[in-house]
Amino acid sequence: MKLNKYIPALDWITNYKKEWLSGDISAGLTVGVMLIPQGMAYAIIAGLPPVYGLYAALTPQIIYAIFGTSRQISVGPVAMDSLLVAAGVSTMAALGTDLYILYAISIALLMGIMQLALGIFRLGFLVNFLSKPIISGFTSAAALVIGLNQLKHLTGIAVPRSNQVHLLVYETIIKIDQIEILTLVFGILGIVVLKNIKRLHKKIPGALAVVVLGTLAVYFGQFHLQGIKIVGEVPDGLPSFSLPLLDWATWKELLPMSSTIALIAFMESISVAKALNTGHKEYEVQPNKELIALGLSNIIGSLMKSYPTTGGFSRSAVNDQAGAKTPLAMLIAAFVIGLTLLFLTPLFYYLPQAVLASIIMVAVFGLIDYKYPFFLWKAKREDFWMLMVTFIITLTIGIKEGIIAGVLLSIGMVIYRSTQPHFAELGLLKGTKEFRNVLRFPEVELRPDILVFRFDAQLYFANVNFFKESIKNAVFEKGDCLRTIILDFKNINNLDSTGMYELETLVKEYQEKGLKVMIADVIGPVRDILYTSGLTETIGEMNFYLNVMQAWECHLTDCFARNEADVRAIQFNQK
Repeated sequence: MKLNKYIPALDWITNYKKEWLSGDISAGLTVGVMLIPQGMAYAIIAGLPPVYGLYAALTPQIIYAIFGTSRQISVGPVAMDSLLVAAGVSTMAALGTDLYILYAISIALLMGIMQLALGIFRLGFLVNFLSKPIISGFTSAAALVIGLNQLKHLTGIAVPRSNQVHLLVYETIIKIDQIEILTLVFGILGIVVLKNIKRLHKKIPGALAVVVLGTLAVYFGQFHLQGIKIVGEVPDGLPSFSLPLLDWATWKELLPMSSTIALIAFMESISVAKALNTGHKEYEVQPNKELIALGLSNIIGSLMKSYPTTGGFSRSAVNDQAGAKTPLAMLIAAFVIGLTLLFLTPLFYYLPQAVLASIIMVAVFGLIDYKYPFFLWKAKREDFWMLMVTFIITLTIGIKEGIIAGVLLSIGMVIYRSTQPHFAELGLLKGTKEFRNVLRFPEVELRPDILVFRFDAQLYFANVNFFKESIKNAVFEKGDCLRTIILDFKNINNLDSTGMYELETLVKEYQEKGLKVMIADVIGPVRDILYTSGLTETIGEMNFYLNVMQAWECHLTDCFARNEADVRAIQFNQK
């Protein structure tokens, strides 16, 4: 048994090259420094004390470095998961309380168990039910919710936390006279610096620079005595081991939110991992192993006081650009976080909350995709409306409801598209042996005595009635001159028992009416189903043809009694 099959770290460790070291060290230090203010900011989004962002940036990174298959991804707290934690836990406990913290950590444990189970049973395909329009609509709305919830820290206005944008806007407007000018100045300056500091040098960590400048300004200007709210004491020391202990009823209450975060976190992480993998051909990202790695990261992380984590886009991109070649960079970043927890937390005492709010707002507003809805409006209207419905529900009703609506919309659209797939009547393209959709190629040859019908999906219980009705309508439109129906099967990749039964019934019905039914271009797997089920014998092997052209010519020449060699050529037990 090869251990590197289960522990991917053994693969890069045993093949480590000396020239990789400088890039890994540089990337690890860069990401570690970046994670300090970012982790604290994301913890605040989750409704947790800032130090829990550092806990989430420590243990999960180490575990992922051992079990993950991506060599550039950086695992830790992210804005989306932090928001989901706040949305779920805030309905169960007061923000920042011990019970709230326990619930947030418990969600990490539950989602880790789910991700691990999904990876072991190779169920990573489940994330496919979250389509890009749904995720885009949800992400953009969630980003607005996150950002507007930071207005109270950015302006000093006492705006109650809410998952409904209209309430946040309303509360801000009616209390506009309560703005604390000094707090607003700090917040706006933080945003300005973050948006422009890269112009000085691309490698300057903007979040860290804002944290340092804001902290120094408060310390030397004593602005905390003039109303600027500061982070205050941040506990030092590494997180201690603890097992979240809750009653069964509470576990069940946390389960729906945990499963949602588990899927969304994996989808976010695997998308980033695959994107980075395109630039590194020396390894391959394996989705099910990624689930196992993320699951173990969250399980073990929760035992060390981490709330839910996943692979973050911005950090991972920085990690890659800074030269990371292996997960050693993650271990170095975790070392930087560990040193911070041990020795540097007192430095954050004077950090203004307005500065953290500016970091959060710049980060989350970057998640809003303005271009994608316009693209969908032009390219795919039904996807546009899916995006908008998810966006509006998330903004006005709630984040959890937006996720549920998005998943239901995705599943509903899959069902709708599979029950009413595309079909076409085909005609012969003049001068060729090719057949094309008559609606797209008006110049094709059509004959009143032949109907060529193509169905572009598997034939199963959910769409078989649509299949029958579509053919019957096409037959009706042909009129009394129709003599032959040719069914083009090249795009039918599967048949279930209902599909087989209805196909047999349909063929017999038309045969009894004196119509010849030919089936052409059946692919291997479907041939096998038809042969083993005995349907080829029932319908008649002489009614099956290699391709549509062969069936077409057979009709024209009345060659219904084909020779034995023709039949052997399409034996249905062949692949």
